[in-house]
Amino acid sequence: MGVALVERRLGLVYGGANIGMMGEVANAVLARAGEVIGVIPEALVAREIAHRRLTELRVVKSMHERKTLMSGLADAFIALPGGYGTLDEFCEILTWAQLGLHRKPCGVLNVCGYYDQLLNFLDRAVEERFLRQQNRELVLEAEDPGILLDKFENYQPVQATKWISKAET
Repeated sequence: MGVALVERRLGLVYGGANIGMMGEVANAVLARAGEVIGVIPEALVAREIAHRRLTELRVVKSMHERKTLMSGLADAFIALPGGYGTLDEFCEILTWAQLGLHRKPCGVLNVCGYYDQLLNFLDRAVEERFLRQQNRELVLEAEDPGILLDKFENYQPVQATKWISKAET
């Protein structure tokens, strides 16, 4: 993902850590002279996981402030394989898209089928009428970073309606 971003002259806005998947992507961008902005809460800096070689590191008070700042800095959102934090941030940004608070593309890099079960869950939520199809389509997906970025370039935001009406149930 880091290489694909730099090849397209795209910067990276991410959680600011020097560990895990996000640290590796940041290092790949930095190794190719790309721009990387990290946003990290004070509590995580104190645990010594802040990446100290970024183009810019912004330290904030809370996770909520982190998400708000990152959403303002980013032009799009990609979830790489991860755990609770990844799901939390991705679901929140999807909810904001569903509510019309932003019109930026959101996608998952489905490496080796990592997100297959999540995507199946979303499809089931549509089948069970907990989610509209147009809201399901807010999640772009690809196994290859370049293909996902192509989908982002061609993204046409839809005005998603949040609620399922009584007539649809």
